[in-house]
Amino acid sequence: MLMIGKEIAPRDRVLKAVAAVMGNTDYDGINGLLMIGDHTVVTKDNPKRIRTAATNGKHTWYLDDFVATLNDAELRFLVLHEVFHILLKHLTTYDYLNKLDADRCNRACDYVINGMLIDYDAGKGFITMPSMGLYDAKYKGMDADAVFKLLPSSDENGQGQGQGSMDDHDWDGAEEMDEAEKKELEQAIDQALRQGALLAGKNGSGGARLIEDILASKVDYKAALREWVCDTCAGSDYSTWSKPNRRYLGYNMVMPSGISDVVGELVIANDMSGSIGANEIAQILGEVANIADSVNPAGIRLLYWDTEVCGDEYYEQGDYQNMLQSTKPKGGGGTYVNCVSDYLREKAITPQGVIIITDGYLGGDWGEWSVPTLWVIVGNPNTTAPFGHTVHVEID
Repeated sequence: MLMIGKEIAPRDRVLKAVAAVMGNTDYDGINGLLMIGDHTVVTKDNPKRIRTAATNGKHTWYLDDFVATLNDAELRFLVLHEVFHILLKHLTTYDYLNKLDADRCNRACDYVINGMLIDYDAGKGFITMPSMGLYDAKYKGMDADAVFKLLPSSDENGQGQGQGSMDDHDWDGAEEMDEAEKKELEQAIDQALRQGALLAGKNGSGGARLIEDILASKVDYKAALREWVCDTCAGSDYSTWSKPNRRYLGYNMVMPSGISDVVGELVIANDMSGSIGANEIAQILGEVANIADSVNPAGIRLLYWDTEVCGDEYYEQGDYQNMLQSTKPKGGGGTYVNCVSDYLREKAITPQGVIIITDGYLGGDWGEWSVPTLWVIVGNPNTTAPFGHTVHVEID
């Protein structure tokens, strides 16, 4: 064990590492993220059973004995590693992967973060990955969902939960946050990034490139979309093995599908102002159709809107894959999304949830919604809806 941690208390070393990152202009872009949540040092008898370090997506914990084994550059790497879990919203976006294989999910998230940090440091030595960290250059540019699919399962890897990576991930703690807390956290992260971009630009520092790298490595919108739809349509009364759940087939797992009489229809409202192309809409609709085959909502209602709802199409169970061939988009010009919420209210339509595909450049307000709402914002990473959940999409 190294002796450097004996002269300065672990808690003070962590605070010193946080201060060092904030004082390095290369990391101007993420200064605000270091202020989200608490950085707490715990002992080995901690109730969360943390063995090295951990985060729940907001707060971070460090085991004092583990801190003592790290030199300063390694400790700065660890602090940034936990901050990047928060920044990339791993513990709210990838819970569905955690439920499939916790250790494999942890490793996937760690490969993504460690690759980003190592590439960004570029050999300067300000940060150094601890020896137990996971890194492989072949995963460069991938998100956790893509890496997960390439990794061996926990059994194949010979690992138990939480092993094979340098930190733990507090999925239970993340799940305990209610929707209001998750929304507040999401807004805090987005605000910190905006302020970081301004600071980095003002200082002319390398922090501006860090923000660009972060934005370029967005979470795959398909994963976030899948999570939201599955959570919104989670009304299963019982399960059956007679119809395998398609959600898991892509991971070579056969799981039962949920059967429920309480899952209503999904509404997909497409912005037809002309700023979103047919390719973007087609890809998003195709992904929703695949997800809907798994969660089996009562139906899917496609709405096309500009300053008013111009088209209303309804697709029943078993017909979702025909949407792309059958749909006839209508409208063009103007972006008043409040016309959609007004339309649903006037027609007494109460769906299980509403997915709004838009560029986020609205001519009016954001409407009034009484059901779960997902904003799929295309090509406008700086805009986040003031309520509901937001997923940013960039499609080539």
